Order: sequence, then C-alpha cells, then structure tokens
Amino acid sequence: MDIKTCIEKLGYVGVLNFATVDEDGAPQIRNISAIHYEGTDIYFLTARGKSFARQLYADGRVQIAGYTRYKETIRVSGTALEVPEEEQIKWRDILYQEQPYLENVYPGESKNIDTIFVIKDYAIEYFCLSTRPITREYFAVGDAVLKPKGYRITDACIGCGKCVRVCPQKAVDEGTPKPFRIRQNNCLHCGNCYENCPVKAIERY
Repeated sequence: MDIKTCIEKLGYVGVLNFATVDEDGAPQIRNISAIHYEGTDIYFLTARGKSFARQLYADGRVQIAGYTRYKETIRVSGTALEVPEEEQIKWRDILYQEQPYLENVYPGESKNIDTIFVIKDYAIEYFCLSTRPITREYFAVGDAVLKPKGYRITDACIGCGKCVRVCPQKAVDEGTPKPFRIRQNNCLHCGNCYENCPVKAIERY
C-alpha cells in the first residue's frame, strides 16, 4: 500500500464520512461526495452557511473515513483550509464538472454560496480486515507528523509469552533476547496483551 493507492481507493468509494467538532465540543459527521483529488491535495465543497463550514472556519481539523468492499478503512486526519478567493471559481467549476448533480442543488447564481476547502497536510491510516494477520499502515502527506498509536512492550517484560498467547492476530514476536515485540502493522489495537500482561509491561502510546 502507498499514498497514491490510498487516494485512488478513496476516489472509488466516492461518498466519504467527514467528521468535525462543533462549538460545544460534540462530534459531528456528514457524508460528502463533492470531492476532487489533485495529486495528494484533497478539495471539497460546502456552503458557507452550513454548520460544517462554520466548524472548519473555527477549527479546521477534520477527519475523513472511507470503507471499501474489501474491508479496508482509509482514514485521513488533517486541517482543512479555505481556498484563496482568487482560486475559488476554478476549483468550484472542476467540482461541478465532476459532480453534475450539484447543478440541481445550487442552480444558477445560487452556487455563489459555495466555498471550497483543501487539505494538503494530513496523515493517512490504512487498515485492512480481510488479511490475516490484519494490515495496518500509516503515511504522512506534506508536513503532517505521524503520532504513534496502539501498544508497545517495555523493558519490564519478563518473557513469559502471555501476550503471544492472547493476541488474536498473533502479532507479537519474541525479541532478542527480550522483551517481546508487537508488530505494529499487524496489531488490532484491541488491548488484549495490555490487559493480560502479569507484570504490566505493556503500555499505550
């Protein structure tokens, strides 16, 4: 898997879930189909008066999720910025050309309420449940910084092997000589090893 393939898969999914947080700190999610991919840049359209736009203006952070027929989740986490005014019409026209239904939603001059946002710097998490063990990969686009997730085995490990026995994906290998090691690209993040370690040698990132 790579960044280009992840973006292509998002395009095949078509309608993606976009999540933000409102002014009360409550999660908000909506389905968005007016999306254009330009290299690794992700452009999308909404109306300035919508709560979605207000949340992006106030904070900018957004998470996007797509799920394929092959049991793959692709999650994008980044910051959306409004496209500069002098570029708005260009990108709006591209989106309307690719998504003709928009003419029915905002016919004629009513489309002037639309605004375009772009995400340039973001992290991608790819997660596939159709393999065994499962597959998990992370990618950084632009200036995004990847933050570790999941669990790790510390030097407090006594080498008892309990984590190996309870891991549903068998994603724990014996170290040299110890501690044991979690293969992060195959880890479910379920916490089974964490809860069952007799000496509490496993910690969350």
